[in-house]
Amino acid sequence: MDKKYLEINQKLWDDKTPIHLKSDFYNVNAFERGESSLNPIELNLLGNLKNKSVLHLQCHFGLDSMSLTRLGAKVTGIDFSNTAINEAINLRNKLGLATQFVQSDIYSLDEKINSKFDIIYTSYGVLGWLPDMPKWAKVISHFLKPSGKLVLVEFHPIVWMFNSDFNKIDYPYSSGQAIIENTKGSYADSQAPIENKSISWNHGLAKVFRALIFQNMEIEDFQEYNYSPYNCFENTIKVNENQYQIKGLENKFPLLYSIIAKNK
Repeated sequence: MDKKYLEINQKLWDDKTPIHLKSDFYNVNAFERGESSLNPIELNLLGNLKNKSVLHLQCHFGLDSMSLTRLGAKVTGIDFSNTAINEAINLRNKLGLATQFVQSDIYSLDEKINSKFDIIYTSYGVLGWLPDMPKWAKVISHFLKPSGKLVLVEFHPIVWMFNSDFNKIDYPYSSGQAIIENTKGSYADSQAPIENKSISWNHGLAKVFRALIFQNMEIEDFQEYNYSPYNCFENTIKVNENQYQIKGLENKFPLLYSIIAKNK
């Protein structure tokens, strides 16, 4: 797959951003009042962030990046969508925060910044937009300080095997083949008047682990979670506060996983 996928997916996320800014899902008004956009899962994994340098990959329009800043971290947020980064900068300036934002494709990031970081953080629906896990892991290792750590929280690859209604398995657990789809609306607003083409990939756990291990990174922690903190799928049921499972498939498979990997 050549870089055509970047143009297609950038347009997708450029179109989604204005919808997401206004959505109840992201609740920007609450964020502006001081609420954090981060969940207990990632907060527990990240630990004390005071004066830590954090590189947040695929940050969308920056709510998590700025939430990390509010916790005392020195944060640089990266996203390939110009629209998203511009909105992140506007919101940062409005709130008077010190978060830095850079527009870049992950694989080309070394052309934009040359710093090293204590922590690289990335979460929730990020890896599927990247075709090459070994190349991704090389980027992670490159930008981490010695003994720096990656904190990844991601939807489980089992989730992406299903169709949107979770009543049929349509896709392989792990594949190098691109998944090309035409989509309507967004997870944040299913009725949003946008239609887009998208190109994504399914990456099984072995592919992610092996990519990191081959970069000489040490896996310090791995966890799986039987819920999503977001009601972002079809046919869901609320099982606890900010915890959602697939109706009829409760506790049958994990919806999330997390990895902490240390740079040697």
